[in-house]
Amino acid sequence: MDLATIDPPARLTATTSLEALETPCLVLDADRMDRNVTRLRSRLDGLGVSLRPHLKTTKSIEVALRVMTSPEGPATVSTLKEAEQFAAAGVRDMIYAVGIAPAKLARVAELRAKGVDLVAILDTVEQAQAVAQASRNAGMRIPAMIEIDCDGHRSGVVPANHVQLLEIGQVLAAGAELRGVLTHAGDSYKGGGVEAQQRYAEAERLAAVEAAQLLRSAGLPCPVVSVGSTPTAHHAKDLAGVTEVRAGVFVFFDLVMAGIGVCQVDDIALSVLATVIGHQREKGWIITDGGWMSLSRDRGTSKQAVDQGYGLVCDIDGNAYRDIIVADANQEHGIIAVRPGSGARLPDLAVGDRVRILPNHACATASQHAAYHVVRGRSHAVEACWPRFGGW
Repeated sequence: MDLATIDPPARLTATTSLEALETPCLVLDADRMDRNVTRLRSRLDGLGVSLRPHLKTTKSIEVALRVMTSPEGPATVSTLKEAEQFAAAGVRDMIYAVGIAPAKLARVAELRAKGVDLVAILDTVEQAQAVAQASRNAGMRIPAMIEIDCDGHRSGVVPANHVQLLEIGQVLAAGAELRGVLTHAGDSYKGGGVEAQQRYAEAERLAAVEAAQLLRSAGLPCPVVSVGSTPTAHHAKDLAGVTEVRAGVFVFFDLVMAGIGVCQVDDIALSVLATVIGHQREKGWIITDGGWMSLSRDRGTSKQAVDQGYGLVCDIDGNAYRDIIVADANQEHGIIAVRPGSGARLPDLAVGDRVRILPNHACATASQHAAYHVVRGRSHAVEACWPRFGGW
């Protein structure tokens, strides 16, 4: 690893500790991460399907190598920058799981010409025609999957729209490559308990499997049936007809996932290390240098039963304080306070003390940082600094 490429530079020694790091910075508990990955892999092995991890959460070669089943993949990405970075590191099997913009197809073809099996997704005839034209221009059949709308949450073809589904399939099969179908149960992030999550998972499975059956009955190929979200991956009871599951935030988890019951707070592997820089005692505030530039503005728990503000506060060992949250945040200031109505007491923290803040949304918080500072459990020893990247 070239630590000189990290901004700000991270220089680790045998004695580097959490106390020595510049704050705010991103801390990754590798033990928790490893447990999270093992948990989902074991579950999907029992259901007889493969895991295609979504690397948008991590955006890190070092983390990806610990999450994928092999250094070559399979993997899912959400930007072509991710695809290019992971391809340069040797990943060869990726789905670009955002509806393809025709202007981006040249980059897809360029990666494929380098031996990367990069697959596009789409949900319109116009996109399919663009992929077919790009295939002719590049002298190769670019593979694409048809995105299926399983819950009205976002994009995709409604399975009942047979005409549109078959027309897209026919355009791809004739001028490009129809690789299969893909769906994502975005509504699973609403929570609702175990039974609701199981219903979301089954609706996701049925939508994808029924679309695949329709294509096949029309004589069209559909080798891949891809489903997935972190909540449904952890609650599906039956994945018959599915070939692979995609999930991303399961690697780190976050407060949103804890709020809908997919994990416990103690499973969250990611935190922001911040330093106490002042007090407003009459207001019941502790001020840190961890503002929304380090935590992100994501308030994903605000609609849940427990609003975690901008993040849940832990001591430097990673133990969560009871009902102590980042109640408000400015660009470079975090305001720690007691959760309203909880009856908790502020911890006795002096200027210079350090805290770790668990994120609402791991993807959003991680995107604010250039590297992960890796620790294990309650150890303060920083054993590695793993670069991460951003961009599109």
